Amino acid sequence: MSRLYLKVYATIIAMLVVFIGLAALLWQLAYERNRTPINYDVISELTGALLPGADAPLVEQQRTLDELHRKLRFDLALHRPDGVPIVSAGRAAQPFDPATARTGWRRGRGGPAFTLQLADGRWLVARVARERTHPAIWLAVFLGVVAIAVAVGAYPVVRGLTGRLERLREGVDRLGGGDLAARVPVEGRDEVAALARSVNASAARIEELVAAHRLLLANCSHELRAPLARIAMVAGSMRDDADPALRAGLRQDVAELNRLIDGILLSSRLDAVRTAERPENLDLLALAAEEAAPFEADVTGTPVSVTGERLLLRRLVRNLLENAQRYGGPGPIEVAVTSDGARARLSVSDRGPGVPESERERIFEPFHRLAGSHEDGRGSGLGLALVRQIARRHGGDVRCERSASGGSVFLVDLPAG
Repeated sequence: MSRLYLKVYATIIAMLVVFIGLAALLWQLAYERNRTPINYDVISELTGALLPGADAPLVEQQRTLDELHRKLRFDLALHRPDGVPIVSAGRAAQPFDPATARTGWRRGRGGPAFTLQLADGRWLVARVARERTHPAIWLAVFLGVVAIAVAVGAYPVVRGLTGRLERLREGVDRLGGGDLAARVPVEGRDEVAALARSVNASAARIEELVAAHRLLLANCSHELRAPLARIAMVAGSMRDDADPALRAGLRQDVAELNRLIDGILLSSRLDAVRTAERPENLDLLALAAEEAAPFEADVTGTPVSVTGERLLLRRLVRNLLENAQRYGGPGPIEVAVTSDGARARLSVSDRGPGVPESERERIFEPFHRLAGSHEDGRGSGLGLALVRQIARRHGGDVRCERSASGGSVFLVDLPAG
């Protein structure tokens, strides 16, 4: 039982059951304590005075028993000391064994019966004409009806409260998933509604801070282009007798910074806009083959249609190919496209040293690079982060595994169009 409303509702029902049991028990104890002690000897004397003697004619005994039956509304039977029936009024007398009989109430085959031995040895058996339900049963029935009424009335209240909590959780989950525009419904005026308002206020503040951060990052990235352009222009106008290595290094640094700025701006845009802006149906195999041509990679597979943004999916494939070329060693890069009907899968394999298992998830974090990869200045640590952002934007994901050749294989899973 993992749902909150079931736990709360079950607690209410359990409390009602315990209350009913305790109420019935206390009532029974009080009933037994307050019962008036019965002096059966006195009753025997009084009853004997009402009935004719043992030697009275049967007609007289029958008439007296019929009169008592009419007044008391009990089925009566008069037996001899040896148990043989003498006369009866009402229902037929039940078999009676004086050897096992005792004075007082007993429950027999014909229902509750009161047995009394008269002073002259005769036995009078009085049975309830219609068996009456014990008062404790009526009390239990009444409390059961009350419990059912409370249970039926409590369910919508409990379900309504926990339903609001579930909707609050769903809103917080959307917020935690990156949808900063998500808000939770504010229902009612109680503590849950106050919590919902607090969550919405916090979400609005977080959205403002993240938006300001993205704007600052975009502006800084944009402003960096001007000095980079001037540096590139200076590098291009350097004298012919300048150090060729210096000129090439400047051009490479400028190109690397430009790629980094493009990656930062693209990452900010993907965070800000989470739905496809210009989706179209694309052949993933053809797109991969076009991007793989400059890298001389081997492309195999079957044509698979996917729906997405052409430029973003091209960037995804290109980043994977650049990563394989940069870290995958001298072996060939292998690209494969497959499909199982509902999903399209793109794999990019290399023959490099591979990625340690402990790092296979962290390499998709922005600006995270494997130990030693930063020493030669290769890469910025943003390429694979963009791959994951683009894949998730299209309803898929990416993961890194060890390939059969010992290198790394990056597997991209996307919905087939």
